Amino acid sequence: MPGTDRNKAIGGLIVAAFLFGATFVVVKSALQDIGPLSFVAWRFLIGAVVLAAFAIPKGRTLWRHGALTGLALFAGYALQTGGLVLSSASNSALITGLYVVFTPFLAAAFKRRPPSPWVVSAAAVSFVGLFLLTDTDGLSLESGDLLTLGCALAFAAHIVILARYARHHPVIPFTTVQLMVTAALAFPTAFLIEGPGLPPSSVYGALALTGLGVSAGAFMLQVWAQTVIGPNTAAVVLAAEPAFGVAVAWASLGERLDTAGWIGAGLIVVAIYVVITKQRDDSFREAEAVTPAH
Repeated sequence: MPGTDRNKAIGGLIVAAFLFGATFVVVKSALQDIGPLSFVAWRFLIGAVVLAAFAIPKGRTLWRHGALTGLALFAGYALQTGGLVLSSASNSALITGLYVVFTPFLAAAFKRRPPSPWVVSAAAVSFVGLFLLTDTDGLSLESGDLLTLGCALAFAAHIVILARYARHHPVIPFTTVQLMVTAALAFPTAFLIEGPGLPPSSVYGALALTGLGVSAGAFMLQVWAQTVIGPNTAAVVLAAEPAFGVAVAWASLGERLDTAGWIGAGLIVVAIYVVITKQRDDSFREAEAVTPAH
């Protein structure tokens, strides 16, 4: 039943995109009781252990490529989670989504070629949206928004590296290494900056949702769906993540955007969709469809 499988895959991706978007709210709430780096460490340790149960990573090359990709993933999540302490969940979801817009620019820089006109136009639109969303004074951004912008750049670098190496390895063990590296880097960094300690019981639910439900569960759903409908459609559906993040923040945290903020949010989402649908390099769409950077 090809049609039925396709509908199930798209429905599964919508669920995954919702879970990815909801994590901004969940993490925002949890950070009242735990340091951002400690949360990243425990979250990804849980996700790595669960994925390793399905496929144990083997091979020196897989570990080497996974470690390099995991370094970019750690940078992205450390900056994103730190930014969430100071920024709203809505802003974090939308600004993080800009990694899709930044990716073609980084790829073009590495390949020493100009980006496509579509990408340049989308970038211009997204930065107008960012200006309106963050209610900037002049050209300054709040510190939390700046950290999240750094997160988007780190995730863009992750996509560029992933597009180069992921095709050579099975997706799940390769991702397991990335999660292991993220946790391995986060634990000592958290120890130095935030001090030692186990997570309090108040964040167990958030760790279970993000570590089990998202980093492992939603990611597995994402990988399966991509094998059914292909990377192009998968990437487009997953681009709904920022919109879900704003919706959940509105419903659960009472975060409200003013008129300028809604226009800015709309421009950012449009820019993300334009880049995904007009992307010329299939390897980047494939990477966007299976990245754990959500």
